[in-house]
Amino acid sequence: MSGNGGFSSLERECIGRHHRHEPAENQCTSLLIKHIKAPLPLGNLEIGSIREVDVKSGLPATTSTERLELLDDDKHILSFRIVGGDHRLRNYSSIISLHSEIIEGRPGTLVVESFVVDTPEGNTKDETCFVVETLIKCNLKSLADVSEGLAIQDWTEPIV
Repeated sequence: MSGNGGFSSLERECIGRHHRHEPAENQCTSLLIKHIKAPLPLGNLEIGSIREVDVKSGLPATTSTERLELLDDDKHILSFRIVGGDHRLRNYSSIISLHSEIIEGRPGTLVVESFVVDTPEGNTKDETCFVVETLIKCNLKSLADVSEGLAIQDWTEPIV
């Protein structure tokens, strides 16, 4: 992370409140932000839930197993850890926080995702962060596409 330069006051507040990692010498960490033109969603998961993910990003992996570590519906924050899969990400932990905002006069959501992960042998921290950031950007774009599509349906239905 490159300090607070370029972040809005809402982004800085959200980062400072929820996204603190203390990476070890052999780990990298980063942070991504996505503004979604859809209202803040609520989750219906339970801590300890396991999710099997089919990786379709073109990265050198086909599966990932994730465990939900933290879920706070009131604060709209969750954390998960990767516990398996056919990839090189070890000791991966991510924090995702969702924050209500107004985008172009409509309810929107600021999504902040940060992570920490071991740097695999033979790779640099920069290479590792680049791969993980690419995967997260793909996931955030997919989340935005689905959420904004659902929001448009809600906004275009007639008011009775």
